[in-house]
Order: sequence, then structure tokens, then C-alpha cells
Amino acid sequence: MAERVTTSGLVVQERSMPAPRGNEPNGQEPGVNPPPTTANPPGDYAPISVGPDASEGFGNTHVLGPGGGWLPPVDPQAWSGWPEGWATPLWGSAGQGMLGPLGSRVDIVFACLDLNASILSTMPPYLVHGGQEATKDRPTAWLTNPEPEIYASWDAFAKELFWCFRGVGEVFVYALARGSDGYPSRFMMLNPAVVNVDRGRSGIEYTVADVPIENPADILHVKYASWPGDLRGHGPLEVAGSRLLTVAALTRYATGLAESGGLPPAILKYPRRVNRRQIAQIQHDWIAARVSGMGLPAVLADGVELQEINVQLRDSALAELSKFSESRIANLLGVPPFLLGLPSADAGTYVNSTNVFDFHWRAYLRPEAHTLSKALSGWLLPRDWEVELDRDEYVRPSLLERAQSYQILVQAGILSAEEVRKRERFGGPPPPSPAPAAPLPVPAQTPGRPVITNA
Repeated sequence: MAERVTTSGLVVQERSMPAPRGNEPNGQEPGVNPPPTTANPPGDYAPISVGPDASEGFGNTHVLGPGGGWLPPVDPQAWSGWPEGWATPLWGSAGQGMLGPLGSRVDIVFACLDLNASILSTMPPYLVHGGQEATKDRPTAWLTNPEPEIYASWDAFAKELFWCFRGVGEVFVYALARGSDGYPSRFMMLNPAVVNVDRGRSGIEYTVADVPIENPADILHVKYASWPGDLRGHGPLEVAGSRLLTVAALTRYATGLAESGGLPPAILKYPRRVNRRQIAQIQHDWIAARVSGMGLPAVLADGVELQEINVQLRDSALAELSKFSESRIANLLGVPPFLLGLPSADAGTYVNSTNVFDFHWRAYLRPEAHTLSKALSGWLLPRDWEVELDRDEYVRPSLLERAQSYQILVQAGILSAEEVRKRERFGGPPPPSPAPAAPLPVPAQTPGRPVITNA
């Protein structure tokens, strides 16, 4: 009996039973493995077809587990001998675009996240102090680019920020340097897959790729959804697992149908009894003949009959199911389905593009932009200072509607003509008005003659 003490102080006693004697197979000594038996005889089965995505020997040298350094965990991959057409397990939550294998295989997920992130990232940021724009009063380089060594501009950082917030359910922003006022001056996004959050004695503790962060204030952690006591954020994709599986399965079904040459499901009837090898040979000959001779009529001999299965009703039902599932995923990811060409009951409510964009901003984009703007303001700026996004380029009305509104505001004395020119970027100051023409000289009057003028 062995005894050991764990790190938590628990005393563990381990006992091992002695190996029995006299009952070993083949007369072997206790603890000695019997000699290996011969392999099972080959059965009446077709050989496994290895898919094109299988990597030679990958499963012999790799296992599922956390990667080293800044690399995310390894995702399941097909190895040598993996049957063709089999999908790899949908395990893990990192690796492929920070969405995991499940989300990265569905194109509607990328379309929704890319649309919202592209729109929000192109909204220019500006500073507000006391309800008024005050960008010039507090120059900050991160409004242009928070880290020039990583990002090309603010747009690149903001796209990662908004993409990760809704797609993963949380964001981690790390301060690389601080200015003379003590607030972060350079910062970058962290991959949530390599960030660990734990509750320590002094508060929340963060480790990045197993490296502890000395100052927790250097990390801004914003959660999309959470509840008391939960240290991690959760995104809408966590509840869309079944719908993602549905869309992925239907996509594979359509792909398989296209790869088979568009052959509809059918039954080959043979009048005689056949074994497994003969069945497989008949099926193989039929598929090979139809794929290699597309458009040519089929020739059936030896009493073989073909009975096609009517799949129109099933295919139409599957198409409707796919559209419904994609519409629900689009709603979860904050995109009106009709913006992506998907059916929606709200599609006929909006009469023009301005109303569509205004609805998209108010219902989906504004809450997300407000949450992240407030979090960044409290982390990057002093009290009473805020960073906001200029959404006018996305939701502003047509030029005619803006001109009518400006006319009312100018007449009311709220705006001047020069302020209107600046808002619309019409260029420099208006050209000066032409000077009035000088009056023509009046000729002297001659006695006895009337003076004729053009007046």
C-alpha cells in the first residue's frame, strides 16, 4: 500500500491487487502478456476509401490538447484511413477563426459577422466631453491606430473587436503601453482561446498562454452575455449548435449530390439472389456508367430494373428547413435576414434603404456599439470623457431630405450656412457675391431737346 499527499492536503492511499497465479493463458508467468494472436481474417467488406482531406500519419503524431505559446488548441482533423465523407467531430471552441470547427463550416456565420463588423469598423471614432465633440481638446493617437506594429488602422482593430464580441461572446484588450496620464496609449486584441480567467485572493487573475498578467488592469474584459459568478462571456453561437449542425448537414448533402453528377436516389432491382460483393459491384458499375456518360441513356441488362425515388417533396422541405435555420442564425448574429437574401416576415415593412439601415442600426448595431464604446471609454479615458462612433455615414437620409432639414435649422438660427458646408464637406468658403454694377452716366440736357434714356 502506497500513501501520498496531494497539493490540496488530501491523503490518498493506493492499493494494488497481486496478480493471480495458475490462471494465465498459454502457461505464461504472472504479469507477462500472452503472445499476439493473428489478425482477424478479412471480411466481406469493401475497402475504406480515404478522403482527399486526410493527412498522412497525422493521428500518430498529434493529439487533442492545448498548443504551445500563442497557438490555439488543435482542432480535430482527418488522418490516414479516415473514411471519405465522414465529418470530423465538432469539438473545441477555438482554432478556426475563433469560432471553432462548428461555426467555421457554416458560411452564413461568416457572412453575418463580417457584415456587422465591417459596418461598425468603418464608423470613425471621436471623443465627447460634456456632451460636445472634443477630439481636438485631447489628442490621442489610438483614434487613428492603437498599435501600428499590428494593425494597419483603427478599422482593422475595430473589426477584430466587433467580430470577436458577438462571434465568441467576449473580448480581451491588452494594454501594451501607457501615456503620461496613466491611461493606455497602445493596445491590442487577445485571442480568447489562450486567455484563462480565474478568481484569486486579490481579485480576478488573467493568464495568457500560461503566462500570468501582473497587473489585471492592463486587460479590458467585456462580456457579451453572462450571469453572476460566471467569469467568462457567452455568445449567441453557443445556443445555435443544433441549427448550425442542420445547415452544415444540408450543405454536405447538396455537395454530395453535386459530386455524384446530380443523380437522383434510386433502387436497382435484380431478379436473382446476390451476395454483398455482387451488390457492391452492381452499385459501382451503375454509378461509374452514369457519371462517365452524362446525358447518355442508361442501358440495363440481365433483368436489372431501375426505380427512382421521388425526392421533390423531400428536397423542397429540406430547402425550406435550410432557409429557416439560416434566418434564425442571422437573427442571433444581429443581421436582418432580408439583408442576406433570406426570407423574413419583416422584408416588406421597409420602403427604402434608409429605413432598412436605420432599423439595422437601432435594433442590432447600436446596442453592440454602445456597450463596447462605454467599456473602452472607462478604460482609456478620464471621467466625463467618452469615445463614440460616427454612424451618420450609415444611417443619414438622402441629400434632398438633409437639405430640407438644414433649411429649417438655418432659418431657426441653430446652424449657419458655413456649418452646413462643413457637415456636407462642400469644400472651402462660398465665393464672394459679385459687386453691383456702376450706374450709367446721365448725359447733359440740351435746351429744346428731350433726354432719351434706356430707363
